[in-house]
Amino acid sequence: MGAVQLATFVGVLSVILGAYWVAVGNVEAREQRQLRRRLKAEDVSPVRSTAAGSVQLLKQEQRLSNIDHLNAMLASSRLVVDPARTLIDDSGLKLTVGRFILMILVCFFGTAAAVNHYRPVVWMVVPAALAGAAVPWLVVSFFRNRRLRQFEAQFPEAVELIARSLRAGHAFTTGLKLAADELPAPAGPEFRALYDRQNFGAPIPEALRMFAQRVPTLDARFFVTAVLTQREAGGNLAEILERLAGVMRERFRIRQEVRTRSAHGRVTAWVLASMPPVLAVLMTLSNPSHMAVMIADPLGVKMVMAGVAMQLVGMLLVRKIVDIQY
Repeated sequence: MGAVQLATFVGVLSVILGAYWVAVGNVEAREQRQLRRRLKAEDVSPVRSTAAGSVQLLKQEQRLSNIDHLNAMLASSRLVVDPARTLIDDSGLKLTVGRFILMILVCFFGTAAAVNHYRPVVWMVVPAALAGAAVPWLVVSFFRNRRLRQFEAQFPEAVELIARSLRAGHAFTTGLKLAADELPAPAGPEFRALYDRQNFGAPIPEALRMFAQRVPTLDARFFVTAVLTQREAGGNLAEILERLAGVMRERFRIRQEVRTRSAHGRVTAWVLASMPPVLAVLMTLSNPSHMAVMIADPLGVKMVMAGVAMQLVGMLLVRKIVDIQY
């Protein structure tokens, strides 16, 4: 009889604990996991847990490299690190500053060694090495520009979503959360960071200014200025945001039309800029003796230097022509 009572007690206790875990414990654990993911996106990590289960949080400085010595060295070189960090953050790539600088150095010395192996001439090795070092920067800049264009395409929809939530009677912060939940990347994560920052205690004006710094677009500055002006001077924020979204959509349409009409000029500029160096490389590989005069003879060296200078001036002029301000 004692065994039956013990089994009954254990069964009832298991049912009670299981029901508690399903109804309470599992929900709290899921919320804790979601909170940790959000804190990780904000570069905030838990340092330790107390006996009561509460988490003490500390905002840790973003590491520049996984190597401790390199991280310490980069931390003291703000003049180089800050622009690189801004570029990487704007591109949305999972890349550390130390790895980015290492890629630049590898491309620089690798290109220098390759060119020096075939043509050990200083005035050829140094420009080629600098061009090779620019490749990682150009790649990250490409991803940055593409991400910003995607954000500009999604931003009017986000502003309209916030305006509709305000008309429905919700608070401004609720509209931010709705935009963060409904929109895909890159707009969704940026609004999530904005909502989390103010939700963790930062004043809304400060969070909005950080948002404008994190998203370096004119539309984001318009949005922040409109919200801050309304908070200081008053007015119908929903109506302001709806009109702002209409202006953003029109600007985006005009921008795309300008890019379409100027595509021919931009392609022509790239072709004209790439033809001389490509032809020089092909002629050097196919007939080295024919190009030896341009390398060995002093007059040929001067002609090459003059040609490179005129090429750079021509590239800048063509870029200025096809770079239409809108």
